[in-house]
Amino acid sequence: MKLALKTLFGAILISMVAMTTRVSLHKSILLSPNEFSWTGSPWAVATLFDAYFGFITFYAWVAYKETSWAARVAWFVLIMGLGNIAMSSYVLLQLSRLKKDEPASAILLRKQV
Repeated sequence: MKLALKTLFGAILISMVAMTTRVSLHKSILLSPNEFSWTGSPWAVATLFDAYFGFITFYAWVAYKETSWAARVAWFVLIMGLGNIAMSSYVLLQLSRLKKDEPASAILLRKQV
């Protein structure tokens, strides 16, 4: 199970970095104000809302897992700024911290101190 999760989130990370790089080289993310239009595509707006609600949902788990406010704030900024790149990195980091004998499900709960 751990290998399957590492493979899944590694593939998401690689795919998102590749796609972000490809799109950024084609069109700058820093658009001038006259190039941006919310009215251009209602599906673009719906997709954006869907993505950020997903980021917030994932972040709720991160905020539960992390015990320090500094880590919570840092991960919030990373998740809201990088989306699935940060999210897959977080899962891979959690998986890498598991002991050899721990099941993959152990990443879901906060470590007891």
